[in-house]
Amino acid sequence: MVFIQSYCESNSSISQTWVDEGISPCFFFTLAPTILLTMCFFLGTVHCIFYQKYGTAMEPKFIPRTRLYGFQQFISVLLLVQFLSGTVWQAASAGELPGYVVLYGCFSALSWAWAIALLRVERRRVLVMDRTRGHSVVLLLFWALAFSAENLAFVSWYSPHWWWGLETKKQQVLFALWLMRYIGTGLLFFIGLKAPGLPRRPYMLLINEDERDVENSGQVSLLGTNEENQSTWSDFRKKVRLLIPYIWPKGNVFLQLLVLFCLGLVGVERAINVFVPIYYKNIVIPYIDSLMSNDGFSVLLLCLFSGASGFVSNVRSFLWIKVQQFTDRVVQVRLFAHLHSLSLRWHLSRKTGDVLRSIDRGTSSINSLLSYIIFSIFPTIADIVISIIYFITNFNAWFGLIVFVCMTLYLTLTVIITEWRTKYRREMNQQDNNAKSKAVDSLLNFETVKYYNAENYEVGRFEDAILKYQVAEWKTQASLAFLNQTQNIIIGSGLLAGSLLCAYFVTEGKFQVGDYVLFGTYIIQLYTPLNWFGTYYRMIQKSFIDMESMFKLFEEEEEVKDEVNAGNLQYTQGKVEFENVYFSYTSGKEILQDVSFTVLPGQTVALVGPSGSGKSTIIRLLFRFYDVQGGCIRIDGQDISKVKQTSLRAHIGVVPQDTVLFNDTIQNNIRYGRISASDQEVEEAAIAADIHEKIMTFPDGYDTQVGERGLKLSGGEKQRVAIARTILKAPQLILLDEATSALDTQTERNIQASLTKVCANRTTIVVAHRLSTIIGADQILVINNGRIAERGQHEELILKGGLYADMWMKQQQAHDSDSSSDTESKDRRSEKLQPPSTSSGHHGH
Repeated sequence: MVFIQSYCESNSSISQTWVDEGISPCFFFTLAPTILLTMCFFLGTVHCIFYQKYGTAMEPKFIPRTRLYGFQQFISVLLLVQFLSGTVWQAASAGELPGYVVLYGCFSALSWAWAIALLRVERRRVLVMDRTRGHSVVLLLFWALAFSAENLAFVSWYSPHWWWGLETKKQQVLFALWLMRYIGTGLLFFIGLKAPGLPRRPYMLLINEDERDVENSGQVSLLGTNEENQSTWSDFRKKVRLLIPYIWPKGNVFLQLLVLFCLGLVGVERAINVFVPIYYKNIVIPYIDSLMSNDGFSVLLLCLFSGASGFVSNVRSFLWIKVQQFTDRVVQVRLFAHLHSLSLRWHLSRKTGDVLRSIDRGTSSINSLLSYIIFSIFPTIADIVISIIYFITNFNAWFGLIVFVCMTLYLTLTVIITEWRTKYRREMNQQDNNAKSKAVDSLLNFETVKYYNAENYEVGRFEDAILKYQVAEWKTQASLAFLNQTQNIIIGSGLLAGSLLCAYFVTEGKFQVGDYVLFGTYIIQLYTPLNWFGTYYRMIQKSFIDMESMFKLFEEEEEVKDEVNAGNLQYTQGKVEFENVYFSYTSGKEILQDVSFTVLPGQTVALVGPSGSGKSTIIRLLFRFYDVQGGCIRIDGQDISKVKQTSLRAHIGVVPQDTVLFNDTIQNNIRYGRISASDQEVEEAAIAADIHEKIMTFPDGYDTQVGERGLKLSGGEKQRVAIARTILKAPQLILLDEATSALDTQTERNIQASLTKVCANRTTIVVAHRLSTIIGADQILVINNGRIAERGQHEELILKGGLYADMWMKQQQAHDSDSSSDTESKDRRSEKLQPPSTSSGHHGH
């Protein structure tokens, strides 16, 4: 029969907190479960009421299916059973059972049962509001306190009232139960930070995404509102896999050896940090009152070790410069190449300001990330582990526990608070991108701003964007100050507790003064990098946030891809075939419908029709800016989607409707058609394009800078430079997209003559607005509403009296009207210039 003789053991009282070099079991096993049950019951009850009143049942399809959540539940149930079975075992194995053992078992079982209920409530109900992913503060705090309570058992390492001796069967069983609790509560806390059973994003966002149109959901900013509240450590493995090529300089043996040598220097720094406090102790112990009579060799070694750490660190930083430059170069070059490989569709919808800011922040953040992880995080963790082992081994478990508890609290709160403030950093980045994007757009379109006197409007828009950025910046800085203050309190408390304990042992004669010096030196040396650990974590997180936009650029898929075994285009004659081609930029609106035509080698085919009918789209499809959705395009019998894009485009020359030049010299802009061309060949191309004489009138001639997008040149001059560029390329297939639309009549005639010579014996496709320029085409295709409405030569189409004849008649009438207006104005000017004649003058002769 089991009975309770008293609440505490004999010769013990609940008011006694310290008994025989350890915490009193009666005091500890009363306080710990009481705090846990009180916290879990009251806060958990409020939590459940709040979820029942303001929450909603979560749809099953949004609840993550993961084995880790099942493991989380299993551990919770296992701990509950452990408390109950442990209490029953102690009652069965002992005739007299202290009251605190029953209280400990019952209170602990109740608190864990309530925690399991909270875990299930959070999985089934959700607050309909934007919140960061993860468990509630109640559960996280409960698991953290439970894990901390098990760690406090280390304080009683030398006490005979606890189970550390493992001398009796009871102690062995109690130790096994404690080990189960320690591992279980630790796992629950760290798994709880991931929250595997809960959605990773706000529930309302998941609902909206489920109902949102696919096309609209894709049109978000580079940062993406979809991941506003997502942890920066999500997809960590994927991010690290992208970083590996930049961490390890593959193919460069010298840099690889340099990386290994720098890592070796990090190990040397860690060893030096251990010896510095040890030699402080060696100096102080022998002669407390007379330092001068101490061993001079120890003083010398102390000075050497104190300076060696900084010296090694500086050497490592110097050697790492080459590796850092390699990383920076590779990242930028690969990203730049990737952006050029993306489709025209992506480039037409991109925001240049966003892209430039993402590239700048992303490339700089990779260097920061590598430096912080390799040279800050890993060494700091190594220092902490070494210090815990050293203090437990050479001092006692108290000091190891102090370091461990402070480290756990510090890192835990740092992670929780930093994850909480992540959304503010993301918002700040987004507002920064928005401000810079507005500035870039406004400056690129400064002519439009001037046309409409919109300077004040643009300045106001930019100022409004800056104000929004500063609001987000204030939240980021305020939350950072809160985090720093929390870290300082934890570090200061740990340093105070350790110093007082060490001083107490010195006064008791258990420690020497040198041990106090050793502890003070080591703890300050340890807490300095630990204090920076929060900064490192924040900087790593900031780097991940800054890299997110860049990773999204890397993740952009190429719309037009070469097949795996694609070969080069074998250009023989220049026969172009469109066979039943269908194409649309967006689903539901077809631009081309069942377009079929053939251009024989050396022929000139003209495409005419109303604006938006699909003429320029045919040019883009032939150049393979896009792939067709139906049908086939062939050159000399070869499907262009089966050949390499570079080989296809090497044979095609394009004069676009809207010419954009590089901010470079005229000579280099023309030479862009063939980079290896000589100056003489550049001039010959300019002569053929009827722009050479105009260039020679400029003060700098061919070295004249054309300005941003060629804005220093007129529209006609830019188009002639583009024509010269295409002439210099000397392609076998020529595409002219409104090539003379920006030219006056005389210049147009001159260039038409030049183009006729260039296009001789070459397959040519011309998109024309002025029908007078394509009278001599071998075939004219009239495009209307994405279909070929008419086809034939000029005379045939005029005789048909269809759409082409109507367009021709309207252009002729407009031309005659313009000609008559010009004639009348010339006559008026002539009348004004002629002197008046009088009869008196005649009679005078």
